[in-house]
Formats: sequence, C-alpha cells, structure tokens
Amino acid sequence: MAYTTSYDGSNSGFQVGQNLGHITNQFLQSEASNQACLRDLRTTDPHHDKDRIQNTNGGLLKDSYCWVLDNEGFQQWRDNQSNCLLWIRGDPGKGKTMLLCGIIDELTRTFGDTANVSFFFCQATDVRINNATAVLRGLIYSLVEKQLSLLSHLQRQYDKAGKALFEDINAWNALSRIFTDILKDPALQSTYLIIDALDECTSGLPSLLDLITRIPSAYPQIKWIVSSRNWPDIEERLDTTQTAPISLELNEASISEAVCKFIEHKVHYLAKVKKYSDETRDTICRHLLSNSQGTFLWVALVCQDLDRTSRRHALKKLEAFPPGLDALYNRMIDQVRNSEDAEPCKRILAAMSIVYRPIAFDELASLVELPDDLSGDSEALLEIIAICGSFLTVREDTIIFVHQSAKEFLFRETQNEVFTGGIEAEHHKIFSRSLLAMFKTLRRDIFQLKFPGFPIEKVIPPSPNPLTAAKYACVYWVDHLHHSGCHEKDDLTVGDRKRIGDFLEKKYLHWLEALSILGSVSQGIAAMLKLDDLLQGKSEPPALLYRVQDASRFIRYHRLAIESSPLQVYSSPLIFSPMLSLTRRCYQKERPDWVLNEPLVDKDWSPCLQTLEGHSGSVNSIAWSQDRSRLASGSKDNTVRIWDPATGQCVSTLEGHSGSVNSIAWSQDESRLASASDDKTVRIWDPATGQCASTLEGHSHWVNSIAWSQDGSRLASASFTNAVRIWDPATGQCASTLEGYSHLVNSIAWSQDRIRLASASFDNTVRIWDPATGQCVSTLEGHSDWVNFIAWSQDGSRLASASSDNTVRIWDPATGQCVSTLEGHSHWVNSIAWSQDRSRLASASGDNTVRIWDPATGQCVSTLVGHSRGVKSIAWSQDGIRLASGSVDNTVRIWDPANRQYASTLEGHSSWVNLIAWSQDGIRLASASFDNTVRIWDPATGQCALTLEGHSESVNFIAWSQDGIRLASASFDNTVRIWDPATGQCASTLEGHSESVNFIAWSQDGIRLVTGSTDNTVRIWDPVTGQCALTLEGHSDRVNSIAWSQDESRLASASDDKTVRIWDPATGQCASTLEGHSHRVNSIAWSQDGIRLASTSDDRTVRIWDPATGQCASTLEGHSNLVNSIAWSQDGIRLASASDDNTVRIWDPATGQCETTLHISSSAFLQFDKVNFNHLHSSIGTFDIGFTGIVTSTPRCSTFPQHGYGLNEDRSWITYNGVNLLWLPSDYRPTHSSLFTMSATNLAIGCSSGVVIFLALTEQSPIPGLWSMS
Repeated sequence: MAYTTSYDGSNSGFQVGQNLGHITNQFLQSEASNQACLRDLRTTDPHHDKDRIQNTNGGLLKDSYCWVLDNEGFQQWRDNQSNCLLWIRGDPGKGKTMLLCGIIDELTRTFGDTANVSFFFCQATDVRINNATAVLRGLIYSLVEKQLSLLSHLQRQYDKAGKALFEDINAWNALSRIFTDILKDPALQSTYLIIDALDECTSGLPSLLDLITRIPSAYPQIKWIVSSRNWPDIEERLDTTQTAPISLELNEASISEAVCKFIEHKVHYLAKVKKYSDETRDTICRHLLSNSQGTFLWVALVCQDLDRTSRRHALKKLEAFPPGLDALYNRMIDQVRNSEDAEPCKRILAAMSIVYRPIAFDELASLVELPDDLSGDSEALLEIIAICGSFLTVREDTIIFVHQSAKEFLFRETQNEVFTGGIEAEHHKIFSRSLLAMFKTLRRDIFQLKFPGFPIEKVIPPSPNPLTAAKYACVYWVDHLHHSGCHEKDDLTVGDRKRIGDFLEKKYLHWLEALSILGSVSQGIAAMLKLDDLLQGKSEPPALLYRVQDASRFIRYHRLAIESSPLQVYSSPLIFSPMLSLTRRCYQKERPDWVLNEPLVDKDWSPCLQTLEGHSGSVNSIAWSQDRSRLASGSKDNTVRIWDPATGQCVSTLEGHSGSVNSIAWSQDESRLASASDDKTVRIWDPATGQCASTLEGHSHWVNSIAWSQDGSRLASASFTNAVRIWDPATGQCASTLEGYSHLVNSIAWSQDRIRLASASFDNTVRIWDPATGQCVSTLEGHSDWVNFIAWSQDGSRLASASSDNTVRIWDPATGQCVSTLEGHSHWVNSIAWSQDRSRLASASGDNTVRIWDPATGQCVSTLVGHSRGVKSIAWSQDGIRLASGSVDNTVRIWDPANRQYASTLEGHSSWVNLIAWSQDGIRLASASFDNTVRIWDPATGQCALTLEGHSESVNFIAWSQDGIRLASASFDNTVRIWDPATGQCASTLEGHSESVNFIAWSQDGIRLVTGSTDNTVRIWDPVTGQCALTLEGHSDRVNSIAWSQDESRLASASDDKTVRIWDPATGQCASTLEGHSHRVNSIAWSQDGIRLASTSDDRTVRIWDPATGQCASTLEGHSNLVNSIAWSQDGIRLASASDDNTVRIWDPATGQCETTLHISSSAFLQFDKVNFNHLHSSIGTFDIGFTGIVTSTPRCSTFPQHGYGLNEDRSWITYNGVNLLWLPSDYRPTHSSLFTMSATNLAIGCSSGVVIFLALTEQSPIPGLWSMS
C-alpha cells in the first residue's frame, strides 16, 4: 500500500526550496522496509562472488568437475535421505572451489525453481566473508532473495534493532535463530546449503560446524555440501554417520583426469589468443601435464603468466616454472625481487597480507606509501599489481589474493624480504597512513546533507564518493596500532602521541560523521575502548589518555544520535555533553548557531557510562554473563534482550514469552539463560543461538523469580501461588516443591554451596530452606512490609533483603539475626546485589535511584541518579568494575561505581519534575516536583531564581495569575499556597480541603481562585485573604477539572462521578447537572461565547452541551481510548480533542463530524492560537490545521505539518516544521509531554533529574533552504 510521508516529529520528510503547496514523498512502505532489511543483511552477494571466482579462474569448465557427479559419495548424498551432509576435502589448489561452482550449477539446472540452492564462499583474506556470521548472512540472503516470504523471519527483529541485528558482537546468536526459523518454515522449498572453504572461516568456525551438524538431524529436507582442507579439527566435528565424505586425494585418478581437461582447455585458449604453433601448443600441454601434480591452481597461475608472455618467449618461460605450488610461489617472488618496481611491489604485498579486508583500488594509495609517479596513476598501479600477478589480482576494482595459499606462503617464506621491518612495523605503517588519509579526506558534511537531522536511512553516497579513500582507514586504524606492538611497550612514540592527539583535536567529529555514514559507529566505539586500553599503564603524561577517555565517553553517550543522523554530531553532542568535556570544549566553534544560549548541563561526565534503549516496557531484571561480555535484560514487553555492554548494541532479542518477563538468570557456565514470566512458565534459552531449549510448565500463576544452583544442576522458581519449585533443567521435570507460605513469593536465591535456598514473601518475611528435604530451616522477621528481593553474599555468611518498607536489611543466616538496617531510600527497595568481594552492596529503589552501601558500616557510599522512573533491578559485573540497572523508564543503564567523586553541579529539584508552566509574559517559568517544592526559573540564565518551600507533600498543580504577580500551587497535603514569585514568599495558604487538590483556576481579574479536590468538592477562594468564600458540594467523587466561563458568570466542574456540574459562582448553587457520560469526565472547556460547553471522558467520547438547558447537543465518537483534553478555537467553529489512542481529532461542532485526525502522541495540553485560528498548540508543538497542501499520511503520521519548533512523537528530537533538528539525550528528555513547553522560541524541558533546561532558538529557519510555514 502506498503512503505519503507527512511532516511530523518522526522526521518523515522535508522540502528544499519553494513550497508550492503540494508536498509528497511517496514510498511503498512495506517494500521499502523489505529493501532496507535486505540491503543491511547483505555483506556480499554470493552469486557475485561465484561469478568473480569463475572469472578469476578463466571460467568454469564442465569437464573439470563432471567426474564428481558420478562419484559414489556424491550419489549416496544425493539419493540417500539419511546422508544430509557432503564433505569435499582436499589440499590447497586441488580445485575444491571450482568443483562446488560446478555442483551449484548442476543443482540449479536440475531443480530450477522447485528447490533453493543457497551458497557461500569463505575467503580468509576478506574480513567481510571470513567469519561464521558472514556465512549465515550470505545463506539467509540467498534464501530470502529466492523466497521473499521468508523475510518475515528477519523483519520483526530488524524493525527493532536495524542494521545492528546483523553486525554486533553476538549477531551470530540472532542470525542462527533466524536461520533455524527459516528452515522450520513450512513454505520453505527443498533446500541445498553449500559452503566453500570452511578452513578460511577464521572466526566462529566451531559454532558454524556445530550448526551444520545439528541441523540435518532436525530437518531432513535440508542437505548440506561443505568443502575444506584436510584439517583434523574440521574432520573431528564433521565425522558423523550423516556425513558422506569425498577426499580429493583418494580420488586422484578423477582429479588427474579433470586437471588434464582443464589443461587442454587453458592451452587451447592460449594457443588461439597467442597464435601458438601446434608444436608450441603440444609442448606447453605436455609440460603442464607432467608438472601440475594434480593441482588446478598451479595450472591456472602458470597459464596466467603465459598469457602475459609473448609467443616467442613462451617455451623459454615455460621451462622456468617449477612443479608444485610452493616452488611456483618462490619463482614468482623471485620475479618480484628482480623487477625494477620491486620496492612498491613488496610494499603492496606486505599491506595486502595484513589488512582486515580486501582493499578497493582507490584505497590503495592512501594505505601504502608509493612513489609519486605511481600513487595517482591507475594504469601504472595496475602494472605493478600485474607483476604480483601470482599473488594478487583485481576484480571489480578490489585487490584480492588469488588464493589463501598465496598469502600463507608470504607469511611463511618471505617475512624478512616482504615484511622488512617485521609484521608489527607493517601494521604501524598502515596505522600512520590511515591517520594521514583521514586528515586529507574527512571534513564536515562530506556528503553535503545540510540538514542536522538528515536520517541515515535516506543517505545516498554521491558519485564520486569523497569518502572512498578513507573508508578502510576510518574503521581499522586503531586495530593496526594495536597490532603494531605498542601494547607491549612502556610508551607510545612521541610521533604517535602527537598524531593521535592532533586527530582527536581536529578530525574527531568528522570521523564520527564518517562512521555514521559507513554504518560503523559500533566499530568506532570499540576502537576508542581499545585505544583507551592501549594507553592504560603507559608511563607517558596522562593528557592523551584523558582526551581518549573523554572521546570514548562522548561517542558512547551520543551513540544513538550519531548513528541515526550523521550531521547530528555537530549539534546535540556539543550542547549536551558536560561543560568540561575536552571534546566539547575543543569543538565549540562547530556548535549550531541556531541555538542562541548554552543550556546548563553538568560539568563532568556522570557515573552512567551508557543508557541502553530498545525495550518498550519496564526492565524488570538484568544479569551479567560471567565474562562481562554480555548483559541480559528481561522486560514487561515480554522479551529478553542480550546486549554488548561495551558498545551498547542489542545483539539479540529472545522472543517467546506471552507475558511480562520478571526474572532472568545465567547458568554459571553461561551456556544457558533462564527467564521467568507472567505467562506461568520458565524458559531456558541457548544464548549462543537464541533458541528456547526448553519450557518449564507447572506453575498456575505468574512466575516472579528464578535462581540457578551454583553447579547448574538445579533451577528454582517462585510463583504467586505461594510455592517454590525446584527443577531439573536437563529433563525439564519438577524435582520438588517447597510449600509453607501463606502469601505470595517474590524472590528466591541459592547459597553458593547449594545447601540453602532463601525465599522472600509478601508476608514481610524471609525463609531459609533445606532444598534436599524441603524443610524451612529458619524464618527471618523484621521488615514491616513486603520483602521484594534477597541476595546471598559470595561466601554465604550474609543474606541481604530489600523491602517495600524502604529499607535493606543484612542478616546473619546462621543465627537469623538482623545485623544492620540500611535506611535512606524514600520509596520501595526493589532489588539488591552484592559485589563479588562483599565490600559493597547496591540497592535499587522506586525513588529512581541506585545506592551503593558499605555493608560493614551500613553507610551509603554513593547515590546514582539518572533513571526517570523507579529502578527495578541491579547487577554487578563479576569483576565489580561495572554495575547495571534496569528501570520502569524502559532503559538499562551501565554505571562506573568507582566514580564516587562525581556530584551534579546543576541546581534543581531533589526529585523528578511533574509539571512546568510559563508566566503569561514568558519571562519566568515555574516547576512543581515530588520533592514538595515549587521553583521559579530565569530562562535567560537557565538558573533557578527561587525555591518555594512550604508544602509537606508533593506538588501536583501550579497556575499563574493572568498578570503574573501571583502563583498558586496545589499539593497532596490538601492545601493550596499563593506565592509572590518576585520574593518567593508565601502570601497565603488556602486550607479547607480534606483531600488532595487536583486542579486550580484563576479568574481573569485574579480576584477569585477556584480549586477542585479529591474530597469531591469545589471551593472558591479569596486569594488575598486566603479565605474560602464558597464550598460547592454535589459531586459524589473526585473533581478532575474546573473552568470559568468567559464572562465568569458560571463555573463548570468535571468529576469521576461521570457528571459535569454548572455552578453559579456568586451563590454557590448548582445550576444544572450534565449527565450522559458512562465513565469519569476528565476535562471541560467553554466556547468563547459561553453558549456551549465541551467535555471529555474515559468513555472515549466528547460531548457538547447546552449549559443553559443542561441538554447534550451532540456526542462526538471516534476515539478508541480515553479522551483527556479539549480546546475550542476562538471563533467556535472548531473543537480539538486529544486521546490516549495517540490521536488528536478536529471536529466541526455544528455537525459533530470529525474533519481530520492528527496521529500524534497523547497530548495533555491543547489550545488554539488566539491570533491564527489555524494553529493548534499541543504538548509536542504547534500544528497548522489550515494547511492547504496535499499531505497524505502513513498510519502513524499526522495529516498536517508541524509549525515551528516542537517534539517528535517519542520526545527524543526537537523538530522544526516536523523535521528532526536536535536529538535529546535521555537525561535531557521530557519523560512526558507536560514537561515540554514553549514561549515563542524559548523551549523549556523538565528533566527526571529535577532540573529544568532552557533552549533559546533562532526565530529564523534554523535549516537553510527548509520551507517555512509562517
């Protein structure tokens, strides 16, 4: 289905140049998504690789492979269902690859469209196709390209993770699970899977071999062919009853005959092209037959050399070719040695031997030091490579080794000659050349994208590509430094220190932009971490180390912004990085000129190293792998995610649960990961493949907690059925059940020695069990509320418990005595974790913080602040260097717990902000918080001007008087306070409500103030004296909203009792009760003329009333969820309503018809502009509903463009006219729409940290060429 992108906060489109009133940007949504997935999956096209290989070898000769079709082993594999795996093995140069090319052609010809033939060619010299993950990517790509319906197995995970699904450190896990799912698909045709050169799979080969041997037994419709050298490790894993082996050495006669046919073919070609005489032809043929030793590669290399030799010198040249590959390579290196261009040849051979992927022709000159007359002369370079012709060849502008054996020969036999200074020295040369290439090539906006938020998925490289010369250097420069031997030395050289320092000072942001374009930000993060590691412990001055560490924090903190938009690196990171960040300070001149102020941010990096985003629900549980290479998280969104904690990438998503995942746990050997869910099951996963190994069923209610025994032989689970079950994970059987609780069990934990099992319950106790007998050994009592979590210290001498009574208790399990009580949290404590050495205990709380305690003294050592909602789970890494936390804010944070020196320098609330409001003149802003205070801010300086203290409970509503002279605040302490915002003094306290005050409304003249309360009443006050003038009683449930009519002769109130009441504020009498809603009424609004009143309700409707008669004039239906806010246009001809169905509807109140629907996130605020009636202000910005251009929308996009500055739907971007402009890091992102507000071009954001930040933005378009809608 075709859609047209609209101009909303999702950065769906933009226009350069004149706006002619017709804006379209059509695309086929599903097709575009499919193409993006295929494009990112593709690391190479195996069909192109096959063509390249055949062309490199002079074409595929049928006579050279047809023998295998009659081979007994091949026929046994083809015809016997039990033989699913054919293994072709032989020494280098025996023709294995061309043999497989022939088999592929035969299978394709035989089966046509009735079967899938999927294949992959490994190549050790190319990092893109020399690993197990690349093999799976290639096989899946071939299968999906043939049967597009199979793409559905990738699409859901790809939509969540993007390109990272295929590239991260544990991409193998996700891809192997996807691959297995594809093979399970009943729509999959008979399939032949072919992998060439397993010995050239240099990374992940054991996992690949396990997959190959495991699949045939499970999927008999799948048949494999693999080839490799005669390696014992491969033979050991492939030696199964299902394998049909073909040894080329044992088929010498067939191979010899095939080589003969190959020689005849090659010599016939040479004779024809070179016009050999019959005698010359026959002589060449005889020589090749007697010296080839049954090796195709030897024949191909000799014929390649003869092809470059004149006819009259052919026989003389022929005599110089010795038999055997190594002898031939020795002769070829002699040829290089004796060449006039010996030096550049050796440099090229050395570089090609150590690079991590084949080099594009255009990259060569930037990586290898060549004479000036060569570096810019492509024809001369081709001649040089031709001299190296028995080692190198050029295909599709890429330089590759003719065969892996050629590269191995160079390493084995020519180290002193080709690698004159040693291999480490060659790595150092490429490192130095890489830095030089990046200095010469990289610059700001290298692709001329212009727009700060230009989405990476829309980037199209220009031609010629200005990045070409530096592509390799951008990704691998640190790897070459690492392998240059510097990690073994006390210091870097002075030159290296200067080069790296200059790069970080002058080119770092340009490099990050390039990494974004190349899709290599994760590799960039890994490079900076590796560089940091290299500099650790060096005796040199620490200045460079500090700069590298700052640059590492910079890229990790802003990873999502840089990955999504290349040019965002010059905007958001330079505004929201700490003030003292070395990188920020170095590049201040690059910051955007459309941000007119410097919003106040922290001075230093916080202890939070990374924020991992991806879950769509609360993160309930987290767990580190033993080696700290992986971090798992379980979420309310029913999934488990496995992360690379170094780069912050989600490497796999485990799906299968149908309810919230409440607890996860790794087995001690990391071979299994268990998860417990609201769906009443426990699942055991293979984290290597992402497959669910088994599902443990038996609980009759949701499962809250799981724990492995130390030896992995038992798994315990706790459920809301008041029971603990102990499972045998090998069989999936329940071994025993521990009963005795009268309340629900929240948490369980094994002691390290497996002798004891502890459980925590809603009955406020902790119980210790003997799992062998099922008997309760002791009960620990002391908490005054639910016990949510328990944890044993490593040595088993202490047991800690976390409770809803806001405390942590440490127990001596031997005596059952409470050793200490840790107090400090202001909300439930949800989770606790001991460091491995028992020196620290961490606790996570609903107060949004993590606290680290010294368990010996009971003192809080540090408090980690950053989550915007309650923290549900924490876990120490095994080495105690990192602490991870999961939160109700849907994120995982990774902390450096050793950073105790950090203290936020920002002044603000001590708890999160729940409401902000501008004064009428836009000069001041007020904020209300759960810390019981109101703060007045000066937007010009960003500083808190005054703190208004007096409330004894959290402040839930604030309202300025029209003249801005007074500010009213309502609190859960049942009072309203009137403040003088100039002095911060409380002018009066309005007392009288018996429950919390929910709403405040000033009269226009400021003489009266009306309040609505949970005590079901409305009160009218004299704000000067603080006296209650009238109490309006009649509602039978809480009052949610109140509104004065324009002439203030009437007052309306909305209540949970499903009614609206109209009051006479002069007498306090109820003039009428408007009944009709079937659920609570949330908001009300008078039309400007006072003739109509609109109300919204949880019943999903809007009603328009005649307040004079109390009759419902019309009911507006269409919303699919509760309606929470409403607004009339000034002329009364439009009515806007916002709903939790994430839409705003514009109605014609005269007809009751919905004119249009804006698909935006729920808006707590709606207001039509008083001057331009076509402008509708919402919580995420202003929409021009009078726009006359044609803007058709996707199901998730608004039908009208945003006007000016605003927010996108998930509140992660500040936008301009709907185009993404400035990415907001999670620390500076409004947690809900009521915490973002604008006054002209001043933006205010209430942060979870308690701080309010201000952005002063230019009135002109911040993006040159972007259409304006003024």
